[in-house]
Amino acid sequence: MSKVSKKSLIATAMVGALALVGSNIAAADALTDLQNAEAQIFKQAAKSQAKVNSIYEQTQDIIAEYRNTVDEAEVLRGYNDHVQRMVDDQEANLASLQKQIDGVDKVKQGVVPLMYDMIASLEEFIKLDVPMNLERRLERVANLNVVMNDSNVTTSEQFRLVLEAYEIEAGYGTIFDAYQGEIDLGGRSLTADFVHMGRVAFVAQSLDAKHSWLWNNETRSWEELGDDYLKPVTDAIRMARKQLPMNLTKLPVFAAGAE
Repeated sequence: MSKVSKKSLIATAMVGALALVGSNIAAADALTDLQNAEAQIFKQAAKSQAKVNSIYEQTQDIIAEYRNTVDEAEVLRGYNDHVQRMVDDQEANLASLQKQIDGVDKVKQGVVPLMYDMIASLEEFIKLDVPMNLERRLERVANLNVVMNDSNVTTSEQFRLVLEAYEIEAGYGTIFDAYQGEIDLGGRSLTADFVHMGRVAFVAQSLDAKHSWLWNNETRSWEELGDDYLKPVTDAIRMARKQLPMNLTKLPVFAAGAE
């Protein structure tokens, strides 16, 4: 092997040193580039993370809003169902009411002729009955006929008045009452006191208490009583007017089938 001179060794060493320095410089540049690239990547990553965070927050807001919307929709759905049930019930009630109204019209068609028949029957009954308070009773029937022709009076009110008249007539069968009026004796009339015990006895007495009469419903006429009935009739009149305490008294009564 040939010997290398010291100059060659120095030159070689210098070249090696320069090569090492150059290598170190190149490595430093590469490291810097790498660091810059990493910084850029971190910066981009931070921006991306910020975007992700923003999108996440927006997503959470949207989800919360969606849930609120869903909850409101559920509430509205429940309320709408409730309202629909109420509407259905009201429609059913209206249908039922209309059916009842239609039924009322049909009832009216039957009730109105019935009322006219009832009034006519009542008038006929009064004319055939014992004639206590006859004028008042016939006037009541006349008023019923007026009411039936009054368009301002409802059918229900008309029917109530007809039934009331029947109740009043039924009451005459149990009333003990006295009143003053005109008595028709066939050829003459005079003012007298009348007293009746239901429909059992109907008598009259002159105001001077000297004459008494008994109504005969078979002959539709008054028949004069004997003097022995004067005081009993007077007492009956006074008891009916509450001028005497109630007590037993003798009043004439026509027996069924008697002649």
